[in-house]
Amino acid sequence: MASNILPPALKRLVDNLSKLPGIGEKTATRLALFILRGSEQQAQELAKSILEIHKSIKLCSICFTFSDQDPCPICSNPKRDKSIVCVVEEPGDLLAMEKAGEFKGRYHVLHGVLSPRDGIGPEELRLSQLKNRIEREKIKELIIATSPTMAGEATAAYISKMLSKMNITITRIACGVPMGMDIKYADPVTLKKALEARRPI
Repeated sequence: MASNILPPALKRLVDNLSKLPGIGEKTATRLALFILRGSEQQAQELAKSILEIHKSIKLCSICFTFSDQDPCPICSNPKRDKSIVCVVEEPGDLLAMEKAGEFKGRYHVLHGVLSPRDGIGPEELRLSQLKNRIEREKIKELIIATSPTMAGEATAAYISKMLSKMNITITRIACGVPMGMDIKYADPVTLKKALEARRPI
């Protein structure tokens, strides 16, 4: 469907949906038509839920994840280990770590990675808060779980250097060959990381 023949209200919805990450004009048009075919009540419920997230969800004052309470359920859970903090890029990374069900400490969400080209320096991330938090909470270990991209690696290196004089153990999550993958299909960088992260069995 050509966008110039859409009614203005429908085109406005398509334009707004296409601003979402990973949503192109075709997908946005399909979603807009799906919403249009639904009932007015469904559309109102969708609009209401979008408005509500900005009213009810804020940043946790400790770890900076999105939450409807402060501190968030993880930071306020007395069973979590306060001495270990896992640094992640975004709240979505925190959710992924929690789904794995292995980590029992707390988190610190940076809300991005260092990217000078995009104007994202240390001041734009939650790095000063991280340093203050380590001193305040007597954290013993910091696990850096940024993505194994150039920006993620640069951010991990920056954090490590920033905290090098503090009495804290700094570790980095291992990167390597995914479960179920045939080694001959792994790229050289993945194999290099897998060798670097090898451990005794």
